[in-house]
Amino acid sequence: MSDLFASAAAGMDAQRAALDVAARNVAAAEAAGPNGSYARLIPEFTVIDRGGTALAHFAGTREERGRNVDILTEMISAMNASRSYEAAASLFDVAKTLAQRTIDVGRL
Repeated sequence: MSDLFASAAAGMDAQRAALDVAARNVAAAEAAGPNGSYARLIPEFTVIDRGGTALAHFAGTREERGRNVDILTEMISAMNASRSYEAAASLFDVAKTLAQRTIDVGRL
């Protein structure tokens, strides 16, 4: 059961970082203005194998060369990260419910 909690927490942490990158890109584009240019940062992730459990890990960002920040692209990235975060939070809730039911069975 701890694997479920660890996977959910790692997924939420990685997607929170992706949301931070998207927010930074939007802020940079707004600060640069319509004629300015600012290189887009892309979040990078790695998968860590922890005893048979694969965990998502935010590994940092890389600069996308030759492309400026596009507000629409960043908003879509933010929506995708938000939905992924919600999916990981749902997994966390499932693990919590499973743990509670296991405790309840032990009480019988």
